[in-house]
Parts: sequence; C-alpha cells; structure tokens
Amino acid sequence: MALETPGEAGAHLLGPLASHYLDVEALPWKPTQVPGIDIKVLVQDKETGLLTALFRWQPGTELPMHEHVEIEQSYILEGSIVDAEGEARAGGYVWRPRGNRHVARSPHGALVLSFFLKPNVFIDQFAGQKLE
Repeated sequence: MALETPGEAGAHLLGPLASHYLDVEALPWKPTQVPGIDIKVLVQDKETGLLTALFRWQPGTELPMHEHVEIEQSYILEGSIVDAEGEARAGGYVWRPRGNRHVARSPHGALVLSFFLKPNVFIDQFAGQKLE
C-alpha cells in the first residue's frame, strides 16, 4: 500500500512503520467536483482506492446519483445528510454496502468523517467519475 496524506509535513522522513500524526486544522479544504462539497484528505491509497476524509457540505448541497463500489462508512460530526432511506444527524453513523445507489443531500450543511475502501462511481451527472 502507498498510504499518504497530501501535504503532510515531514512524511518522507518517517519509517515505513511509523505513526502519522496530523494537524487536521492545518490541512487545507479542497473543492471536490461537486459544488458545495469540500474535502480534507486524512489518508489515501490511490492504488487501492482507500480513503479516509472529512467532507464539508454547504447547506442545500446535493451529491448526485452514485454507487458505492465497496462499503462506505460515515460519521456525522455536525449537521445532517439525508437520502431516500433516512437521515443521519450529528453524532449519528451510517454505512452502506457495496452496490448501494442513492442521491445524498444536506439541507442545512454537514461535517462528515467518511471511510471508503474504493471511491464512489457517479451514475448520471459525473458518469464514471470518482469522488476525490
């Protein structure tokens, strides 16, 4: 695995079995291809698709129809995310199995910690793209 945190200071000086302590506040928010959703990558393996990241959803943002290629897990730190199956609010957790398809919305905004084994694949608007 080639695990990395983009922009992690001093990562090249660490041994292969060293712990990686991140100053998450100092990591920059970067826009995703979905307007209104920004990302802070905490750890990523571009070869396998593994990703742990913070996602900041602006109020009224909608993530278009997408499919979870592998299990996806999300813990809601602030706000809420909603889909046709339910709502996850601050302090709540939702996981979705491989093959799950849905449109997600955040009517009032959200801060979400998400874990992916493989990136989502968009069905319509961003067909074939992966959320990064």
